[in-house]
Amino acid sequence: MSFQIFLTDDAIRDLENLSDYIELHDLPGKADYVLDQREKAFSSLSENPKRGACPKELLSIGLREYREIFFKPYRIIYRVMSENVYVMVIADGRRDIQALLQRRLLQA
Repeated sequence: MSFQIFLTDDAIRDLENLSDYIELHDLPGKADYVLDQREKAFSSLSENPKRGACPKELLSIGLREYREIFFKPYRIIYRVMSENVYVMVIADGRRDIQALLQRRLLQA
């Protein structure tokens, strides 16, 4: 059984910002590569959404309903509900993820 993948508005903005940044600051074609990697990650989530680990930043405060997978250096943070996967955050893992998660997930 395949799970359906949904992106929150924040995750869509993350992808747009990521793509814009890569196109401006990286090698030609790199944005396409990142897009391909993201699609592979979403496909794997569709088939096996429970495979991701709980983000350490959320575990430290007792939240276990979110999971994450990586396509380095990017982190995809998501939540599985029923037969759906909701992607909440797509971020460069070198960012201050703790602050980002507090803004996005804890204040929502």
